[in-house]
Amino acid sequence: MMEAASVALANSSYLDAAMSCRDALMLARNANDFASMARICLPMLEAQRGVRLNALETPTIITATNSTDIPADPQSCCYLFAPNFVGADAKRFRAAANDAGIGAFVLTREPTTSKGRWPIVGVADRVVRIQIDPPPNNRPTPEWFASAAEALGDQAILDAQNTAAPDDPKQWIVDDFLDRLDACPEHEKFIKALADACHDAINAPSTPRKRRRGIIDDPYSF
Repeated sequence: MMEAASVALANSSYLDAAMSCRDALMLARNANDFASMARICLPMLEAQRGVRLNALETPTIITATNSTDIPADPQSCCYLFAPNFVGADAKRFRAAANDAGIGAFVLTREPTTSKGRWPIVGVADRVVRIQIDPPPNNRPTPEWFASAAEALGDQAILDAQNTAAPDDPKQWIVDDFLDRLDACPEHEKFIKALADACHDAINAPSTPRKRRRGIIDDPYSF
């Protein structure tokens, strides 16, 4: 898988490289091979950076509020899913686009708050949410889109780091990051933090305890 990812990166086929890295990462996790996971993170970061930059270089930002707003032939650009869509809809769209070879850069906003802010949400096995100021005239620009995605990924890092108890095994912290990877797959600092967690888990003591995390109470995610 990583040989395929290297070839794809060399050919600037960033989405293919990213998907190969993702498959390899999960295979390594299933084998408790945290050293390989750490090594996989760097090419995955480079591949996701290419996907993100390609989308941001396209001036088009498609705001989707219903199914008719989504083009029949989606392009590798930025998509902002807005009410009545929810984060899970955006996740499904990105997965379908990726399967079709389209590097869509996707965010979801929820209804405007009473203070005039936009909640931005990313859905993975865990939900990540922030509140930010909307763009001028409520019209997203590539700069605003990139800033919103950066803020969401920064929050995902904090959520993953703050989930663990002091005596939790290092392997669980890796999983706390993996739980949120789909919420911000293009975020470079998140992938770097995942790599650091993988390094910490190498040869770390395991535990017979079953990993448990709190139940998600999120009326907007699914």
